[in-house]
Amino acid sequence: MNPPEDLRSIFLRAVERVDPLSMIARSISVESGSIVIRSDGQTFREDLSNYRDIIVLGIGKASARMGKAMEAVLGEHLTRGTVITKYGHSEKLSKISVMEAGHPIPDGNGINGARLLQRIASDADHRTLIIFLVSGGGSALFCLPREGVSLQDLQMMTGVLLESGADIQEMNCLRKHTSQVQGGLFARMSYPARTISVILSDVVGDRLDTIASGITAPDCTTFAQAKSILKKYRLEERIPRSIAEVIESGVVGRIRETPKEGDPAFRHVTNVLLGNNLAACREARSQGERLGYRSCIITSSLTGEAREIAKFFAAMARDLDRGISDFPRPALLVSGGETTVTIRGTGKGGRNQEMALAFLVDFMEDHPPFRNIHFLSAGTDGNDGPTDAAGALVTGELVERTRSLGLDPAQHLRDNDSYTFFDATGALFKTGPTNTNVGDLQLLIVE
Repeated sequence: MNPPEDLRSIFLRAVERVDPLSMIARSISVESGSIVIRSDGQTFREDLSNYRDIIVLGIGKASARMGKAMEAVLGEHLTRGTVITKYGHSEKLSKISVMEAGHPIPDGNGINGARLLQRIASDADHRTLIIFLVSGGGSALFCLPREGVSLQDLQMMTGVLLESGADIQEMNCLRKHTSQVQGGLFARMSYPARTISVILSDVVGDRLDTIASGITAPDCTTFAQAKSILKKYRLEERIPRSIAEVIESGVVGRIRETPKEGDPAFRHVTNVLLGNNLAACREARSQGERLGYRSCIITSSLTGEAREIAKFFAAMARDLDRGISDFPRPALLVSGGETTVTIRGTGKGGRNQEMALAFLVDFMEDHPPFRNIHFLSAGTDGNDGPTDAAGALVTGELVERTRSLGLDPAQHLRDNDSYTFFDATGALFKTGPTNTNVGDLQLLIVE
């Protein structure tokens, strides 16, 4: 066994399991003139001869790769398409055009792309079939703010939310209520066209109204909830005035609410969940077992402050190492989800690197240093925050390296500067863009 290399192998195998090309090839086909989608024990069929135009649209970090797969499935049936993905996450496609835009902070390309998809949807009629490919990152990449809200206002709100510690449901509630296309509003635009959304979830609980801010799903949140979120995180004075005015106008009824369950906009919409974090966790467990580890999934719904969650993993690691846990060794514990970080410092990093650094800090006072424990936290999309790393890897050797370099990991943690620390110690975990996204994975090995 080689735990550091095994962790890389386990992570990459899990990412491969949720690769859109293989998932769509397994689940979607054209049979006797109908598109057939098989997912979670259900089968959906749609007769393609009923439509004059068959259009593929998409948003998210995995949308280009999903588009590549759909081109192979649909072949000559496909009329045209457009997908919006993050910079560096493109694929070479033939009938589907690819636009790149900013993430996690939206930019002008995201607005231009949203306007294009809006025009396509508005021009569609009952003889049009729209296959909408949705994946994580879509909230930032597909942005068209309400009238009176500028791109700069949207960027400021996004930055404030990212620093606040708000979870993804809370962030997307505010996004939906300041957008012209999110929170089910795209379904209103595309009606009466037939829309089938194929969804890759990066959201804990797989809530369709939260993944990419619920483009074609009924929205269960309200303007009043958006206002309460601003109050909860004391953001009323930190967001642009235009945002506050939109929220208040919605609360008092001057702006129409996002469409809810039962709205006519969803009569011609089918949402299909194709892949999620649990699928990646299961593959990680299987790969661990193939490598000889006694493997167990802890959860695929991990949430909370990253540095606090790290203490939980450290406690489990100590119990395992001391032989007082019921988990047999050599052990692999797998979890997945999406944690949060409250920004208090001026450093650089992401939630996975912050969790790994907090895990290391927790162990730095142990004597002798731990040697049988290895911990990886990384994002399945290959990006952790605004960095080029997916996450970071903590081993016993890292403790010695940290001390020999005279570094203070606790200070880096206080400054939210995990990237700088792991870059200096050579412990960054880099995969490059994976063109998929089902959230984060945490892998703990105890020999």
